[in-house]
Amino acid sequence: MIGHLSGTLRRKAMPQVIVDAGGVGYELTVSLATLEQLPPEGRPVALEVLTLWRNESLQLFGFTTPDEKALFGILTAVPGIGPRLGMALLSSLSVGELVSAVRHERAATLQAVPGIGRKTAERLILELRDRLKDWRADAPGAPAASPAGAAGVLERDAASALENLGYRPAEVQAALARVAAGGTSLDLAALVRAALRELGARP
Repeated sequence: MIGHLSGTLRRKAMPQVIVDAGGVGYELTVSLATLEQLPPEGRPVALEVLTLWRNESLQLFGFTTPDEKALFGILTAVPGIGPRLGMALLSSLSVGELVSAVRHERAATLQAVPGIGRKTAERLILELRDRLKDWRADAPGAPAASPAGAAGVLERDAASALENLGYRPAEVQAALARVAAGGTSLDLAALVRAALRELGARP
């Protein structure tokens, strides 16, 4: 069981990154929140890791904070919430926003996450409100965006990340076009978050 991993960040993308540790490249699925905190490729990195055995294979999930790792474990223990929905929740909402939504029973906030309908949102609140009642709900938001790289590569990676969260390609492209029309240079994480806001604002 792998619980922590230190090495060199060989690939930084969404939703998978590769960490080279002792000559072995470990592929880990990460959330948008974790992606934002990672160093540039080629730099040392340390990640908290949750290992799951699914479909006869090991899956590794990486996190920059113990809180995010713990919350992911709690989320995936809820019936009907697998790793994909767990990562979608942590990519769309910060730890603080997610905890606050559950504690204050804001189902609409949870329903804004792709793949989370009314019944699933209500089940999450019912299952988690007691378990999260002592958690701090004041986690900081996303850090400020850094300058963008090549626009084509950024848009491709952002589109892939959004489609992995459950959005259709057509609506992803439309959301990215609306963000691009704003004329602001964004990095990958900021671009995905901006597109998520656009998607959430649409019926």
